[in-house]
Amino acid sequence: MKIAEIKELTTQELKERLAAEKDALIRMKLNHAVSPLENPSQIKAIRKNIARINTELSLRDNK
Repeated sequence: MKIAEIKELTTQELKERLAAEKDALIRMKLNHAVSPLENPSQIKAIRKNIARINTELSLRDNK
């Protein structure tokens, strides 16, 4: 998810997306602990998406 896509979403949509990304991260970490993922860099990508969403939410709160 790119920053331009994130800026287009409403605050409520961002909060929902954040919850979904966090759930996906937890599931991926658990799956990776049991058996290695084909592409473990997906975990890194999800963490970056979470950080981007959190950054946008904090910017909106400061306005």
